[in-house]
Amino acid sequence: MHIYLPIAEISVDIFVLLGMGAAVGMLSGLFGVGGGFLMTPLLMFIGVPPAVAVGSGTNQLIATSVTGVIAQWRRRAVDFKMGMVLLAGGVVGSTGGVFLFQFLQGLGRIDLVIGLSYVVFLGGVGGLMFLESLRALLRKRRGVARRGKLHRHTWVHGLPFKMRFHKSRLYVSALLPLTVGAFVGVLAAIMGVGGGFIMVPAMIYLIGMPTSVVAGTSLFQILFVVANVTFMQAWLNQTVDIVLALTLLVGSIVGVQIGARLGGKLPSEQFRVLLAIIVLATAGKLFFDLVAPPSFPFSITETLPQ
Repeated sequence: MHIYLPIAEISVDIFVLLGMGAAVGMLSGLFGVGGGFLMTPLLMFIGVPPAVAVGSGTNQLIATSVTGVIAQWRRRAVDFKMGMVLLAGGVVGSTGGVFLFQFLQGLGRIDLVIGLSYVVFLGGVGGLMFLESLRALLRKRRGVARRGKLHRHTWVHGLPFKMRFHKSRLYVSALLPLTVGAFVGVLAAIMGVGGGFIMVPAMIYLIGMPTSVVAGTSLFQILFVVANVTFMQAWLNQTVDIVLALTLLVGSIVGVQIGARLGGKLPSEQFRVLLAIIVLATAGKLFFDLVAPPSFPFSITETLPQ
């Protein structure tokens, strides 16, 4: 059964959209990721224009972020002060990113920029995930325990405008979370992702936050940033297809529940490798689409009046 997507201006089988939402939701339940970095490319693969895929895909992240923040708040695992500083940078970055999106759309280059961004970031992150997962598998087979490294101070911790974050037990420059938040905000606007795959490592290794509060604080910032991106995209660029967003949301709600139940029963190391392979395969497909010649080449010639 096909439904018409008014903003995307295409008809798509509703069961395909529900299946995509369920599949990405299941991955979210299994691995604890938002899934936006996979949803947007999948929408592009079925013919949804990249601009609409980015604008509509952020809606799914709002729902998953709300449930995640509530769960982490109940566990008292959210540093709200750090989250507000990250959010300040994220609002600035996402607002500027939406205006950049509009500028690139006017130039007719937004599809290319979205595709290249996904190839670079998915390829890089997927490669790192794959290598780390293989190391974890080898360590487990050899019975070698991983030794955690204490956080070491670097030159970034000498920056001015220091603030004390009691929940994270940190005394660092506010410029660090502001910059991280702004960068992730730009990614959210251009790629339609929450940016957790960039933010979480930055919060741990750059800012030095304890892992116990990283997930909740990241979700807190992502929730409001993607809400801002969704509003700005709908207002300025008219790229949010509500029919598409709601259909994906229904599928993802079901998929998250299935993934959460499976996640506790299956070995995590093997599934991290699987997720890395999925990410690399998606990046490879996007790269192929960028460099492959079109299936139906055309040319423009001038016709002289008779």
